[in-house]
Amino acid sequence: MRLRSFFLSVMSIVLLSSAAKAASLESWYFDTAQNQLNITTESAVQPRAFLINNPTRLVIDLPKTQINGNTARQSFGSKIREIRIGKVDSDTTRLVVELAPGYTVSPEKLLIKGDSYSHWIVNFGAIERSNNNISSAIEEKIPVPIGDVSTFAGVVPLGKEISQLSSQVKALTARYSYLEPGMFFLDLDTGNYLDFNGEKAFPAASTIKFPILVALFQEIDAGRVKLNETLVMRRDLMTGGSGVMQYKRSGTRFSLLETVTKMITISDNTATNMIIDRLGGKAKLNQRFRNWGLQNTVIRNLLGDFKGTNTTSPKDLVRLSALIANQNNQMLSNSSRTQVLNLMRHVENRSLLPSGLGKGAVIAHKTGTLGVLLGDAGIIEMPSGKRYLAGIMVKRPFNDLRGKAFITQVSRLVYGYLGQPTVAQQP
Repeated sequence: MRLRSFFLSVMSIVLLSSAAKAASLESWYFDTAQNQLNITTESAVQPRAFLINNPTRLVIDLPKTQINGNTARQSFGSKIREIRIGKVDSDTTRLVVELAPGYTVSPEKLLIKGDSYSHWIVNFGAIERSNNNISSAIEEKIPVPIGDVSTFAGVVPLGKEISQLSSQVKALTARYSYLEPGMFFLDLDTGNYLDFNGEKAFPAASTIKFPILVALFQEIDAGRVKLNETLVMRRDLMTGGSGVMQYKRSGTRFSLLETVTKMITISDNTATNMIIDRLGGKAKLNQRFRNWGLQNTVIRNLLGDFKGTNTTSPKDLVRLSALIANQNNQMLSNSSRTQVLNLMRHVENRSLLPSGLGKGAVIAHKTGTLGVLLGDAGIIEMPSGKRYLAGIMVKRPFNDLRGKAFITQVSRLVYGYLGQPTVAQQP
C-alpha cells in the first residue's frame, strides 16, 4: 500500500535500566512491504507515542537516548514522504515519519509493541487514502497506546532480569576493563534473562553462519533447494581464513550437505560463500534476516570478512535461537530443525561457551573469531533437561587470549546460577 498522509513524529522511550546511564539508538529500519518500523536501542527503553494531524505524523521521543551524528533524513517511496531522526534536546532523541500528501492512518490501526525492552516494533496497519481534502488549522495530538512486552521474539514469555547474575557480570566486566562485551542469556523455563549491551551491533565474524544455516533449511523446506544437489566451487567464492575447501582446485564439486557441514562444524569460509551464492546473495539473505526480526544482522561482504563489516548482536542471535528452540513456531519443519541442531552440536571449536558448561551439558552453537572479536551463541541443555539460550560478543585487543577467559567465566556463572535447584524449580 501507499503511505501518504502519515507522519511519524514522536515516540518517547524512557530508559529502564539505569537513570544515570544514557542509552543509544543502535539501529532502525523501515520495512516498506509490511509498513513496519523497527527500533533497537543499546539498553532498555519504554516507548510513548502520539499522532499529529496537518500533516499526519507519529511522534516518537527517546528520553536519555543518544544518537551518533546529526539529523538524518530518508525517503521511502510514494507513501512515506520522509523519516527523520534527530535531537529534541541534549537528553532526547526523536524519530519522525511523515507520510506523503493524500494518505493517512487511523490511531486504532497503529500497533506499537516490543519483543524486548530494547527492540520496539511500530506496525502501521492499513495506510489509507485520506477522504478529507480540507486541512484543519488546529493541530491535534492523539495518543497511541503501547503494547506490553510479554514475549521475546514473539515465542518465549518474557520474565524479569536476573539481578544476581547482572551484578556478578558487571563486577567481572570491571576486572576486564580492556574488553567491550555484549551478551544476552534467556532461561526458557522462566523467561528470566541477563542483558548486558545485548542489542549492541558487533562484527559478526563466523556467527553470521548461524542465520545463513537457518535460511538454507527454510529453502530446503520450501523445496527450492535439495541437500543432495551438487555445488561447484568457483574461484570468485574461494577465500582464506578458516576451512579446508580453499585448498581444493577451482571447479571442484561438493554436495550441498558436505558444504553446509563444513560451513558449520569447521567454520569453512569458502563453503559459506558457496551457500550464500546458492541462496541468491547478500541482499536476499539480509531481507530474510529482517523479516525474522534480526535488525542488527547484516551481510555486507562475502567471507572472510576480515575487516568485520558484517554485523550482528547477541540479542539477534538469541532471537534466532528462540525461534529455532520453540517447536510450536513454524520457522522450520521438525526434520530441518533436527538437522540444524545436529550440525550445531558438532561445532569443533569448544573454547568459548562450551568451556564454561558442566559435565553432561549439550550445546548447539556457532562461534565467531576475528583478531579483534570473539563471539558464540546457541542453545544449551543441562543434564536435568533445563534449557537456556546464550549469545555473547566480545571486542578485544588484537588476538588477546583473555577474551576467551572472559567468555568462559561468564558461561560458568550463568550455568552455575541456572543449575541451582531453586532456579530449576521455578515455574
